[in-house]
Amino acid sequence: MSTSPAPPRATLLLLAYLAFVSLGLPDGLLGVGWPSIHADLGVPTEAVGLLLTAGTVGYLTSSVLAGFTLARVGVGALLAGSTLLASLALTGYAVSPGLAVLVGCALLLGLGSGAVDSGLNAYAAGAFGPRHMNWLHACFGLGVAIGPLIMTAALSGGLTWRWGYGIVAGAQVALAIAFVLTVRAWQGRDPAPEAGGAATGVVPAIRVPVLATLRLPAVWSGALAFALYVAIEVSAGLWAFLLLTEGRGLSAAVAGGCVSAYWGSLFVGRVVQGVVAERLGPRSVLRVSLAGMAVGAALIAVPGSAALAVLGLVVVGFAAAPVFPLLTLTTADRVGAAHADRAIGLQIGAAGLGAALVPGGLGVLISNVSVQVLGPALVVLALALILLYELGARRPAAGSGRTGVAGSGPERTAAPDADYPLSGPVRPVVDGR
Repeated sequence: MSTSPAPPRATLLLLAYLAFVSLGLPDGLLGVGWPSIHADLGVPTEAVGLLLTAGTVGYLTSSVLAGFTLARVGVGALLAGSTLLASLALTGYAVSPGLAVLVGCALLLGLGSGAVDSGLNAYAAGAFGPRHMNWLHACFGLGVAIGPLIMTAALSGGLTWRWGYGIVAGAQVALAIAFVLTVRAWQGRDPAPEAGGAATGVVPAIRVPVLATLRLPAVWSGALAFALYVAIEVSAGLWAFLLLTEGRGLSAAVAGGCVSAYWGSLFVGRVVQGVVAERLGPRSVLRVSLAGMAVGAALIAVPGSAALAVLGLVVVGFAAAPVFPLLTLTTADRVGAAHADRAIGLQIGAAGLGAALVPGGLGVLISNVSVQVLGPALVVLALALILLYELGARRPAAGSGRTGVAGSGPERTAAPDADYPLSGPVRPVVDGR
């Protein structure tokens, strides 16, 4: 029996929370600021698509690469450099003379944000417990909510949209400095000592070939699961307003409030269920949450009833809340600790791809059939996600469990929820070449 792992350092935990808030801030700026931006620069409204495409390309690229380079660069240096890159991109927004510069800055912002997202998720999966992992992702929602307030305050105060980006850029610079000053603190800590024994010291790096990671079926099924989850989350939020107004006959004001309730339930769910997952264990909460998403989607699919559709949205939001953070947290259980960083990078990239492709594909389906297909489509996606998770949960992890390394012993499945660490140590660095 091993002792309980040491809790995460308060300074690093606070910086991780602030980093996730900062990830959400730019997303909230663009929506409010774009009408002023396109008028100021004299570009068409649809030009925002160029920014979104460039940002998505940068995000997907860096999130995947971060997972494969994290061991060489170190999480502290990765976070410091990526946050600095994001601050430079936001500064570029603030001083941009035209659309071409904005597109370039969007690419840089995507590169910085994707690396921070992937790097922090990889670190947190080994260093934080279920509660902090959920709260970490709740902070992203907080950032998305604060961003529009910053831009609105700037525009309402008689300032230009550039000030909104400048304010957030300044906050990013301060965060980058904090990461620079704490680079060494982000290095892996010693594992918890065995009962009755002394600490074993730093676990030596293990060289794991990249192809060994890419050959694992669990890596790709996990990436697909992330794509499906984010597809459900984004699609429900994107098309719910249209369903409630055109498909269920609600007024625009009421439907807008219901969509806000959906996003609010996602935030509240992460705060509340973080505590629940700490007590019951992530796998138990994941199974209940995935089932809840399917139930909520089924309620949305019931034709005619606006009340059931709204209830279904809230159920989907609350049930979906812990899925992304807990799937990230349990990555090492599915693929083995030695492959976890790379798998998390692929998962974050797949999540971005799912958010970019599936909601758009649903939009094409809705335009050619009816908005009523939203509910059945969400049901199919939710059931596919449940199937993928159960297949991954039953497959033995490659090499070892959360705190092992590939090749260090016989394969074993993840430990029961009762044995899941509440706040585990950082995994040993994996030097893949």
